[in-house]
Amino acid sequence: MNNDNSISFPVSKDREFQEPINIEKLNQTIDYIRPAVQADGGDLKLSKVENGIVNIEMLGACQGCPLSIATLKGGIERIIKEKVPGVLEVIAT
Repeated sequence: MNNDNSISFPVSKDREFQEPINIEKLNQTIDYIRPAVQADGGDLKLSKVENGIVNIEMLGACQGCPLSIATLKGGIERIIKEKVPGVLEVIAT
């Protein structure tokens, strides 16, 4: 048994600076993407933005579509991350 009464706390990690997300630019980018999604009977709705994570609600034909996650990650997320600084990830809600 150790009789040392000192307490050791873990050292917090330095976090990278996170650029704030411009919501107006994010909405413009979603509007840019929307016609392609609507052409297949779906739609997009911005649900929430927090800590660099953008939550998108997939509507219409996108709901339940097995390709919606591939579309979200391979297309929508890629475009949003390219056009909107500060976005780390896009997820479906």
